[in-house]
Amino acid sequence: MGRARLAELHGVATSYEPAPGRTVQVPEDTVVAVLAALGVDASTPRSVREALDRHDSRLRERLLPPCVVVRPGRAPRLSLPEGTALRVRAEDGAPHARGRAAAGAHGTDGALTAARTREGGAFRGGALAGGALTGGALTDGVLTEGATADGLLMEGATADGPLTALAALPPGAHTLFAEAPDGRRATAPLIVAPDRMPLSPVRSHGLLVQLYSLLSARSWGMGDLGDLADLAAWSGRALGAGFVQINPLHAAVPGTPAAPTDPSPYRPSSRRFPDPVHLRIEDVPEYAHLRGRARARADQLLEAAAALRTSVLRDGALIDRDAVWALKREALELVRTVPLGPGRRAAYCDFLAERGQALEDHALWCALAETHGPEWRAWPGGLADPRSADTARARAEHLDRTDFHCWLAWLTDTQLAAAQRAARDAGMDIGLVHDLAVGVHPSGADAWALQDVFAAGMSIGAPPDAFNSRGQDWGLPPWRPDALAATGYAPYRDLLRGLLRHAGALRIDHVMGLFRLWWVPEGREPTEGCYVRYDAEAMLGVLALEAHRAGAVVIGEDLGTVEPGVREELERRGALGTSVMWFERNYSGAGPARPLSPEEWRADCLATVTTHDLPSTAARLTGDHVELRHRLGLLTRPLAEERAAEAVEVAEWLALLGRLGMLPEGPGDEEAVVKAVHRFLLRTPARMVGVWLPDAVGDRRPQNLPGTWDQYPNWRLPIADADGRPMSLEELVASPRLRALMAEVARLAPRDPGALAP
Repeated sequence: MGRARLAELHGVATSYEPAPGRTVQVPEDTVVAVLAALGVDASTPRSVREALDRHDSRLRERLLPPCVVVRPGRAPRLSLPEGTALRVRAEDGAPHARGRAAAGAHGTDGALTAARTREGGAFRGGALAGGALTGGALTDGVLTEGATADGLLMEGATADGPLTALAALPPGAHTLFAEAPDGRRATAPLIVAPDRMPLSPVRSHGLLVQLYSLLSARSWGMGDLGDLADLAAWSGRALGAGFVQINPLHAAVPGTPAAPTDPSPYRPSSRRFPDPVHLRIEDVPEYAHLRGRARARADQLLEAAAALRTSVLRDGALIDRDAVWALKREALELVRTVPLGPGRRAAYCDFLAERGQALEDHALWCALAETHGPEWRAWPGGLADPRSADTARARAEHLDRTDFHCWLAWLTDTQLAAAQRAARDAGMDIGLVHDLAVGVHPSGADAWALQDVFAAGMSIGAPPDAFNSRGQDWGLPPWRPDALAATGYAPYRDLLRGLLRHAGALRIDHVMGLFRLWWVPEGREPTEGCYVRYDAEAMLGVLALEAHRAGAVVIGEDLGTVEPGVREELERRGALGTSVMWFERNYSGAGPARPLSPEEWRADCLATVTTHDLPSTAARLTGDHVELRHRLGLLTRPLAEERAAEAVEVAEWLALLGRLGMLPEGPGDEEAVVKAVHRFLLRTPARMVGVWLPDAVGDRRPQNLPGTWDQYPNWRLPIADADGRPMSLEELVASPRLRALMAEVARLAPRDPGALAP
């Protein structure tokens, strides 16, 4: 019982339900290992008792929790001794309340002070004007006016009453100070979050694409940010599209001769900075000023890049990320010899100052990885510790290479900004939809620089379910919820802010991870993991704050096993879900689950027919995906049985489309059916409707086939037509099949704000 209570106090589940009514107990060894990763010794009955005693003692003695999160109308209940003085300082770029304080109410730091409250200590009030607290005084504990330019200072007393004045503060990251009558003092980060995330005022339709797969006549062997800008500008103007959703552009762990770069965009080195492999080299302004030998060598690299592109588009070669980067890196080394002009130099310096320590750490890791390889745990001396004396010396020794990688991050940021600008200039309501992977590679830059907030010896994944009896281990270290809270969620806030710099929306992979994650101890099977709970109020609050600052829509990937109440809470907070047509069925009745009719779909979602992890629509209609999985040995049933089951599922959807009058051409025409399923999506109330770009040209191949590693070329395929012939961006936009589909989508896509519920 003691260990179970200790686990509960730290958010560690000792059981889980893989199906309604079925409970599975977590192995005790797993609970002990997970608690140890959280800094809690539960290995013996004595250590459990001592850990419980320490926890209870800390609760009695502490004045404030590690972090306080509030939102309008939902101020926290803090158990503070009566007469406790509270003060809040506005920080982190939040708007300061300004105004003249009441006479005699100034403290020594120039901020407003006031009398302590009475009658139970409820601290009320806080008039708002233009998002800031107004004016100057407190009357019987009611804040009616006041603040100064350097922050907000409030004093009050609470017992168990809510501090509603905190919920009247401007959105942002603040600091809360408390001083009890007995002299105890405490500080805690205070996150003031909007109640909801922004929503687009109009219904949008757009394209979904894996950027690397979108090669143009100017690409260096894989799609780049110039291609993204072109696609956005064309689809916004020619198709009336409101967004383009892309895969994560996070920085990858660099490859070595013995180990090529992992092509998966969902296993990055860093989620905080994009990968410069996506740069369009010719769009770097300094490239045009190369002269002499540097120009001659750059021209040779252009020829090599053209050969690489041709090998993919004409000869059927796979996208080779390492070969692309080898060419681009050499070209960028040449470009860096061209001095920045004064304006560009000033912009670069601003970027360095803005991104600060996070950028310096990332760039230093890249420099050290060039010398010692990407596995930082094997680096010599104290380099495995980013704050060691050895690492401090390495910063000086690798100053030039560190600056090179900072410069690459800046160039990539500027081209991302240009792509979003191109999207908005083309009339897109949202523009670019970026993607946040669920975690980072354990050998990467983020895992090195942020060791204190990642759980050592743990990996996230998924428990066993009806589709995977062995569970999943994704090999990604999880955030420590206690460490995040202790930092005021600073690493999480910085991550979101960086991703939202040039985004109209953000897709969050496995959004359920904001509530809980399945932790698997190192060396154990995924079946031996357990759930660890996060403070969803804080995680969602920080997300809402950063989305509010950026004016960005949030889309949660909520497919698969979802804990009861999660989708409802996300909807209340304004986050859209993800609805894929083939999965939208009524599972509540008796008998087989029937396809949902359009009016039964939820409105707050991004609706699609398929995703990068699923078969293309053409492959599903033809059954090609069943044959592919059979060839790779992935079927769990005999081939004939799989074929029959898939045929029944497709037939059910075709029958529904026919009853709704959406398939006048009949079920035998593949292009007509692809149009019909998109007509269906546009009949639903979904706020966003996405078209998987390969679907528009009949591509049969999935970009990723879950359950495979080297058996299938995951994340390395260019977009191809129905015959498997790779297509360039120029061929795509000229495709009659694509144009016909998108014309139908544009015709049926209402953009009237009144068509959407608030």
